[in-house]
Amino acid sequence: MANQKILVPYNFTAYDQKALDFIIHTFVHLKDVEITLFNAYTPVPKIETQESTIMEKLQGNLNILSLKVKGMEADLKAACQKLLKNGFLEQQVHYLFKPRKKDVAREIIDLVVNDQFNLVILNSKPGKLSHYFTGNVYSKIINKIEDTAVCVIT
Repeated sequence: MANQKILVPYNFTAYDQKALDFIIHTFVHLKDVEITLFNAYTPVPKIETQESTIMEKLQGNLNILSLKVKGMEADLKAACQKLLKNGFLEQQVHYLFKPRKKDVAREIIDLVVNDQFNLVILNSKPGKLSHYFTGNVYSKIINKIEDTAVCVIT
């Protein structure tokens, strides 16, 4: 079991790439570290189609969304490969790609608590106007978790 368990919520942005670079430069030399890249995606609804043109078109759109979800999982695996190519061992790098049942912050908080992560590496796009109205994920997480370090990459 790893001495240091790191959770990295990953949302396929340039800021996530900065977080990966930070992880590579900071933790690659440590052999007792375990890194988990995490993404909670919005699941594609399942509907039953009947012999209706509108329903068939809707099903076609849902199929496109399903392909995008598969592409996201492939991108998450590629992020893991980046860590492996930069010196991490296979047993040190994991990914968790699961359908979202709650808001993203709650999914992360539950994962931190249940799997006992020591460090969460978040990223934030500074100055985003929507944060003023809705709050942002990292502030929700910082206010809810205890005994876990949080690193915010901007």
